[in-house]
Amino acid sequence: MITSEKIIQAAENLKGVALHTPLQLNIQLSDEYGCNVYLKREDLQAVRSYKLRGAYNKMFSLTPEQKKQGVVCASAGNHAQGVAFACRKLNIKGVIFMPATTPAQKISQVKFFGKDNIEIVISGDTFDDSSKSAKEYCIAKNSVFIHPFDDEKVIEGQGTVAKEILDDADFKIDYLLVPIGGGGLAAGVSIYFKERSPNTKIIGIEPLGAPSMDVSIKNGYNTELQQIDTFVDGASVKKVGDITFEICKDKLSEIILVPEGRICTTILNLYNREGIVVEPAGALTVSALSLMDREKLKGKNVVCVVSGSNNDIMRTEEIKERSLLFEGLKHYFMIQFPQRPGALKEFVSNIIGPEDDITYFQFSKKNNREIAPAVVGIEIKHKGEIQGIKDRLTKNKFTFEYLNDNKPLFTHLIG
Repeated sequence: MITSEKIIQAAENLKGVALHTPLQLNIQLSDEYGCNVYLKREDLQAVRSYKLRGAYNKMFSLTPEQKKQGVVCASAGNHAQGVAFACRKLNIKGVIFMPATTPAQKISQVKFFGKDNIEIVISGDTFDDSSKSAKEYCIAKNSVFIHPFDDEKVIEGQGTVAKEILDDADFKIDYLLVPIGGGGLAAGVSIYFKERSPNTKIIGIEPLGAPSMDVSIKNGYNTELQQIDTFVDGASVKKVGDITFEICKDKLSEIILVPEGRICTTILNLYNREGIVVEPAGALTVSALSLMDREKLKGKNVVCVVSGSNNDIMRTEEIKERSLLFEGLKHYFMIQFPQRPGALKEFVSNIIGPEDDITYFQFSKKNNREIAPAVVGIEIKHKGEIQGIKDRLTKNKFTFEYLNDNKPLFTHLIG
């Protein structure tokens, strides 16, 4: 059984290894939501995420013989970095399985933290694929599997985040928002809070495209999802842990699902307004504030766990694109263009507003055809302006299809 006392012992194990990250009042978010918003900055951790805590605590607890046999893990990045860091710190050999979709930046960081103590194996397209391969390898080599979330020692390590929050907070915490991937952090934090701050409402936050904990709690049993959106790679699993499910279903007050586009907007806002770099999973809790009841938040003390900052700069354009689509500022059309001189000029003059920007245009001239399709991307300044563009297209007798509402065609044509 995991208890607050065991979490306190885990904190002792982590002394000199994991940073005691700050709990910071954020003035801008506090003003925006009419409450006191505090950020628990796990993005400032040694490996730029909280995952070091659980991985190290688990590996610290191994017997000398187990350490000699080496360890194996599967991870989309942050857990891998924690394991790699611990391997080097404890001088243990490790093999780390990572899905092919893992951002290159995270793979590079794993190599950096583990040096010669680790070997990386790329396997499968999702965490679940990599996990299966890692467990098979683990059995074959008689190594110890370091689970990213469904392990008591890992959960106890992640629970040290809660101990630091309560040690630093000289005020009552009304709401604690914690991200959920496999549920290790949520489980550890909720155990500590329920014993030490039972009146705090603990809210789990999941990406809308990977609601594995939410679905499981609603179904009443740990449910494996058939498909997920892996964009929020640090918090997207098809199935949460059995241990974490049993804990979270009893201790979480509620779960909020956040659309991936809203997460992207939060990433950009945190960087542009605060100079804080976060990965998609790290933006989950701050994103969820906009989905909460403002009246219930008013005057309350709210803590958001910012879980990590391992964001690949190569994803910036995708993040911006998803944000603009979500905010209603980016729109795609398939438009039938007359194949005659001046048609494009007419389109620009009659359809596009003075502040609108054509950001995407793909057209191939078709021989012996009066018209041919063009895929056009338009960025606007204000959400409501899109109806005007549609009206002008109709008025000027352009045949068109609006692609934003046609996901299969949008994905095929735009990606």
